Amino acid sequence: MKRFFTSNRDLTQRLGFSLLTLMTLLTVIPIIGVVIYILVQGAPAISWEFITGFPRSGMRAGGILPAIIGTFYLTLGTAIFSVPLGVAAAVYLSEYAPENRLTRLIRLAIINLAGIPSVVYGLFGLGLFVLFLKFGTSVLSASLTLSIMTLPVIISTAEEALRAVPQSFRTVSISLGATRWQTIRRIVLPQALPGILTGVILGLERAAGETAPILFTGAAFFLPRLPNSPFDATMALPYHLFVISTQVPEMPIQIQYGTALVLLTFVLGMNLIATYVRSRARAKRQW
Repeated sequence: MKRFFTSNRDLTQRLGFSLLTLMTLLTVIPIIGVVIYILVQGAPAISWEFITGFPRSGMRAGGILPAIIGTFYLTLGTAIFSVPLGVAAAVYLSEYAPENRLTRLIRLAIINLAGIPSVVYGLFGLGLFVLFLKFGTSVLSASLTLSIMTLPVIISTAEEALRAVPQSFRTVSISLGATRWQTIRRIVLPQALPGILTGVILGLERAAGETAPILFTGAAFFLPRLPNSPFDATMALPYHLFVISTQVPEMPIQIQYGTALVLLTFVLGMNLIATYVRSRARAKRQW
C-alpha cells in the first residue's frame, strides 16, 4: 500500500512538471517567434542613415532619429517624475503607514489604477496638463501623463520588495541605536533594491511602448527636428510606428518592421541594463 501511494505521488509530480513545461513552451515559443519574425523582416532596413537620419519624403525614406530621441526623452522624463515619488510612496506604505481601513483602501486604489486603460490616462493628461495647466502638447505633458500611468506599478512592486526584507534586519538596526529613517535608508532600501528595480523597469517599459497617452499629450505626427525644450512636441517610436503602419500609404514594409525592431531593441536594452544592476545588487544582499 505504501509503495502504491509513493508511485502515485511520483506520477502526479511528473505529470505536474510536464504540464508546467508545456505551459512554459506555449508561452515562450510564440514570443520567440514574434521576435525572430520582426528581426528577419526589420534587419534589412537597419542602417546608419536609418538610425541617425531625419525622415523625408512623407516618412517613406530617411531615418527615425527624432522618434528615437523623443522616446528617450519621454522615458527619462517619466523616470524623473515617477521613480522618486513611487518609491517614496512605497516606503511610507510599507514602513510608516498604520494597518487600518484607510491604508487598505489606498492599496486597493493603487491596484485598480494599474488596470485602467492607457487611453483614459491620455484623456486625463490632455485635460489636466495640456489644457488646464497650459503645458501644451509637449514632452513635459506626455512625461507627466506617463508618470501617473506607471506610478501604480512602481508603488506596488516596490512595496512588496520592501516588505520582503526580513523584519529582523530592522529590529537589529534599531536595537543598535539607529533611527527608523537610518534603518530604512541604509538597511532596508539597499536590500530591497533588486525588487524595486524590477518594478521601475516594468513601469518604464510600459511607458516606452505606449501610444495612446502620448497621442493626446505630446507626440507629433511628423516633426523632422529634435525638441529644443520640455515644452516642445516630439516624435516617438510607438506613435511613429502606428502612423507609418496605418496612416501613410505605400509605406515600405521594411521601414515598418525596422522601426519595430528599433523599439524592441530599446526596450531590451533597458532590460539588460536593469538585469545587470539587479544581479549586482542581489550579489551584495545578505539574505
